[in-house]
Amino acid sequence: MLRNREVAELLSREAEEHSEHRRRALQRAARAALWRWTEEAADVHAQGRSLTELALVGPWLATVIRPWLEERPKVDEPPPLRAGFLTLADARETLAAHGDWIRAYRGDLQMHTTWSDGAESLEVMVTAARERGYEYVAVTDHSVGLPIAHGMSEDKLRDQWRAIDELAASLPPDFAVLRGLEMNLSPDGSGDMSDEALRGVDVVLGAFHSRLRVTEDQTDRYLRALANPNVNVIAHPRGRRYGVRYGLHADWERVARAAAERDVALEIDSWPDRQDLDVESLRFVADAGCRVAIDTDAHAPHELAFIEFGLAAAIRAGIRRGRVVNFLPRDELLAWSRARRGAASPSR
Repeated sequence: MLRNREVAELLSREAEEHSEHRRRALQRAARAALWRWTEEAADVHAQGRSLTELALVGPWLATVIRPWLEERPKVDEPPPLRAGFLTLADARETLAAHGDWIRAYRGDLQMHTTWSDGAESLEVMVTAARERGYEYVAVTDHSVGLPIAHGMSEDKLRDQWRAIDELAASLPPDFAVLRGLEMNLSPDGSGDMSDEALRGVDVVLGAFHSRLRVTEDQTDRYLRALANPNVNVIAHPRGRRYGVRYGLHADWERVARAAAERDVALEIDSWPDRQDLDVESLRFVADAGCRVAIDTDAHAPHELAFIEFGLAAAIRAGIRRGRVVNFLPRDELLAWSRARRGAASPSR
């Protein structure tokens, strides 16, 4: 059966043969095949249904796709910029056989609001997390070193804490809003916020946002980041984006071992066109036994649903459930976070 990931690649290659208007339509449909089609196109066609039931497929695109489903063409391996991404159909197929993973998931540890570059307010994003049945969520807006994402100064970060604490006081005690931060990391592994400010944060994500297209091995960059005593999680480690950049090269086996030794979690960023770390890299993480954080990087409420991609990647890579920090009860999560950073419980 021709899978959606193969249809997406065929659409991407077909786009190269067309003028601008049709090229854009083909590219949009390729992305939809990956992340919006909830079932395999081959199944829709086999059932005698119209392919126009699939997102972003109109009558013309249906005539493009249908012959591929009726007589399977040769499908070349995708180029590195498009390789190693799960489709929504892949993720749901995996999770259908591992429903316990969805039930074990207690809370998202990467979520953005209008305090930095998110699309919705703190209140809206927290409400969306509660509606998903979570026990906690970490608000992880960007730090000052990323002005393009409206990164927060230390004074603004403290203002956000007050807003978080006020909101938390109005919520039932069985749900916690954690003070988080996505701290920008320099290539030398250092952060852009003071130790004093970070003592008031529950969970610190460290992330690289610069020099993401270098082709030289960056293993040492990760080892320096893992040595930063303020970091709990290395967020979207590779920095890859579907069709945009491959991301950083590293010896992931060595990085995973170092993360395990320092008890730092490596993130599976579930945003569909990140999926970072990917399944191939995650197999080294599974072998090393280091912790992982499975998060969505949501910038709007509906994006919290992206968690399916991260959970499916972890399952496919053989990550043990006991190594997923999002499965920890809140108190155990905070105990791990504070022990790693030697931080006392923030005063509230």
